[in-house]
Amino acid sequence: MLSEKIQAALNAQINEEMESALFYLQMAAVSDRLGLPGFVNWFKMQYTEELSHADRFFNYVLERNGEVTLQAIEKPELQDETPLSLFEKALAHENHISKCIFSLKDLAKTESDHATDVFLEWFVNEQVEEEAAAQGVIDQLRLVDGSPNGLFMIDRELAARKPESSEAA
Repeated sequence: MLSEKIQAALNAQINEEMESALFYLQMAAVSDRLGLPGFVNWFKMQYTEELSHADRFFNYVLERNGEVTLQAIEKPELQDETPLSLFEKALAHENHISKCIFSLKDLAKTESDHATDVFLEWFVNEQVEEEAAAQGVIDQLRLVDGSPNGLFMIDRELAARKPESSEAA
């Protein structure tokens, strides 16, 4: 059984993950307007991944005999973006999600909820990967410094991204 505090925090995280999905889907739409199909692919993969994260939290709350309470999702605000600014915003967003996961871990420890603490370990490791992936693209974009040829190469690389087996779980 989940404590009220843990249940509320997990419900808030479901909302964070759903907002993340919408954020990445909007980034895919912006990338399409920029003529970057590889970026569209990368951001749509993130969208799908964030939905699977929300689903993991959703199922966990139910498994622990908790109540899921969904909330409204805010519209993502993206305007006049460049490929670099999209990934800088993605990294900032992933940093925010990491802080949310860390706060959940701290709460689980405070509440002596060992099951939730263990459940959250996967997300801690996932966030390390998420931040590293976004930073890697930022580093590449900075290296090419607006070169159309370099941007073309990065776009092709992002187009090759395929779902990982753990994302489908």
